[in-house]
Amino acid sequence: MGMNMTEKILAKHAGLAEVVPGQLINCKLDMVLANDITAPPAIKEFEKIGRPVFDRTKIALVPDHFTPNKDIKTAGLTKAVRDFAKAHEIVNYFEVGRMGIEHVILPEKGLVGPGMLTIGADSHTCTYGAVGGFSTGVGTTDLAVALATGEAWFKVPETIKVELTGKKPADINGKDVILTLIGRIGVDGALYKALEFAGEGLATLSMADRFTIANMAIEAGGKNGIFPVDEKTREYIEGRVQKAYEIVAPDADAKYAETVTINLSELKPVVAFPHLPGNTKRVEDIGEIKIDQVVIGSCTNGRLEDLAIAAAILDGHTVHPDVRCIIVPGSQQIYLEAMQKGYFEIFIKAGAAVSTPTCGPCMGGHMGILTAGERCVSTTNRNFRGRMGHVDSEVYLAGPHVAAASAILGRIATPGEVK
Repeated sequence: MGMNMTEKILAKHAGLAEVVPGQLINCKLDMVLANDITAPPAIKEFEKIGRPVFDRTKIALVPDHFTPNKDIKTAGLTKAVRDFAKAHEIVNYFEVGRMGIEHVILPEKGLVGPGMLTIGADSHTCTYGAVGGFSTGVGTTDLAVALATGEAWFKVPETIKVELTGKKPADINGKDVILTLIGRIGVDGALYKALEFAGEGLATLSMADRFTIANMAIEAGGKNGIFPVDEKTREYIEGRVQKAYEIVAPDADAKYAETVTINLSELKPVVAFPHLPGNTKRVEDIGEIKIDQVVIGSCTNGRLEDLAIAAAILDGHTVHPDVRCIIVPGSQQIYLEAMQKGYFEIFIKAGAAVSTPTCGPCMGGHMGILTAGERCVSTTNRNFRGRMGHVDSEVYLAGPHVAAASAILGRIATPGEVK
């Protein structure tokens, strides 16, 4: 019986010849991830087990949500992670100033790769499917057990095949692709299913596009999102991934629950209205919506390509006087490269604030909190009520093209409207 990519990876890590949707299996893990919010409670549960960590090289701890620490309580959370990392000699512990947002730096550092199985106590762990691996988020107790055993249980998901055709237009980013998909199938359209991307349209998607799309598989309810490994993937992982990996491809007779087709050539810039990522509308159809803030960054759109898009649009322009624009590079490496390429000078001259890597504004932690009645266009991944501050504020999700144009015009806009 043929298997798709997700089934092949799960079968291998379970030591089985094949698996089928709905089957309960136990798998060995290649990487276990946690951050400053999710690690502390998992550490408490881990300590009850009374065992050492299963492999100090296969654990990644990234304090990124409330860092730099915003108050005494969050300083305590990060200290708990830091102390655990020291006590167990965790190799992949990333301190402030030497780190980034977890879902940006794990691929950047080559800690995840094709065919690998990764779990993380963060829902957007599904990002790593962009490099052809299976990755998904888990809860506190699953993380604690994984730290001790290096194993986790799964129910094999059904898989939706997303066939991408056509060619991506110049003003379209991976964010437009995934928001279009979620708008079509709904926030529960892929509930506990894998999203496997395929088709000739993949060739026009950059790695940044793919990370963005895989990152938001969870916003459609997906267990994971996964891309086949092609030349762009190989170029990205070359020199990064040092450990052994195995590239998997779907069998010709692989089974899928359904197939969804998206013609990239037909896509227009979109924005997701409050308060769901699936509330997607074309920008050209929405009329004038004034805004108070723009956030460009996060684990979804904080990569160098995203900053390059924003810089190209903001160059020679200024942020609207009624708008605050916050730029958040996804990692220290991206921060450095963006600075060297002159993007920061463009941002600062335009009147934007440039932040150290952090999840802060994305999850309403700090550095960009909204008050009642304020609206924000954000390249982050969620726009639930109260996500970025007050329950009566509004977050509109968009890609860097729309975000940068909106910052200039003071309303939700497309680059074509910027003169």
